[in-house]
Amino acid sequence: MRITLLLAFAALSAFPQAADYANSGYKTKEGRERVATTLSSHDRDTSQRPLDLVKALKLSPGMTVADIGTGVGYMLPFLHEAVGPNGKIVAEDIFPDFLEKAKVYATEKKIANVEFVQGTEKDPRLPPAAVDIALVLDAYHHFDYPAEMLAGLAKGLKPGGRLAIVDFYKNGFRDPKHIRLDEADVIKEIEANGFQLISSEPFTEKRQFIALFRKK
Repeated sequence: MRITLLLAFAALSAFPQAADYANSGYKTKEGRERVATTLSSHDRDTSQRPLDLVKALKLSPGMTVADIGTGVGYMLPFLHEAVGPNGKIVAEDIFPDFLEKAKVYATEKKIANVEFVQGTEKDPRLPPAAVDIALVLDAYHHFDYPAEMLAGLAKGLKPGGRLAIVDFYKNGFRDPKHIRLDEADVIKEIEANGFQLISSEPFTEKRQFIALFRKK
């Protein structure tokens, strides 16, 4: 029994959480407070190009869109404008303090058609087969358990539903170690977990790419 336990511990030690380095700043409330200031930065409309992002997603009124890793809810007004009052937004995050900030922001912006969901590191806990498109904005490199998360996203998507990944190039980020995989390997990983690539192209010049997938 003791040998079995030691072997199990060794196996766990050999496979650390994939994004442990990237997530180091999120492990305390104080760290997340610092992150929150960047997520709501006044210059993000310029650097993130949210209107261009919504256009690239090809959202239409009445759709259900999931904002995975919503953070403080930065994208909620832009998504709401696209899907309209008859559409729905599922705002997901694993941190309750981020979700509380997102709820306050949604109230300030008078956005009522939002369902807030606290996911886990392994499951976004989306309503099953309910989402037209899931947006993972600047968050894929934070997935500690990408295979499990992708399985959870697939469960939440409608048949033929789409997954949009917007993330940083390794060389476009201030600390390349923070970004787990570059674009080509992100695509390979997602295609190996139940999705088919639709398109991939630069989004913000030399910083981010956008890759669109369809659930198989």
